[in-house]
Amino acid sequence: QVQLVESGGGLVQAGGSLRLSCAASGSIFSINAMGWYRQAPGKQRELVATITSGGRTNYADSVKGRFTISLDNSKNTVYLQMNSLKPEDTAVYSCDADVVIDLHGSTWYGHAGQGTQVTVSS
Repeated sequence: QVQLVESGGGLVQAGGSLRLSCAASGSIFSINAMGWYRQAPGKQRELVATITSGGRTNYADSVKGRFTISLDNSKNTVYLQMNSLKPEDTAVYSCDADVVIDLHGSTWYGHAGQGTQVTVSS
């Protein structure tokens, strides 16, 4: 099985920065892709950013130019650097992972259970 553990959330004023981390552990042969999603109260879970093992990235329009996703393949860890934070970025952030779990190419896809709270005050 694969476990995902996020860290780095917190309370910050508008315009501030936070860096989130998500470490994948367990039966991991390699990473295909990882991503960050968020869910604000009363809203659906939405994509924030994704990154492939080759470094290809994709961002939601609302965070382009402010957030940067990166992946350390050696540590199976994805990061989300969030700058110029806005109150509308307030949400629970969680990571997803698409990983290869054996030499046969079997894959596992899932997301962390709890996520990490990011609160941006105005």
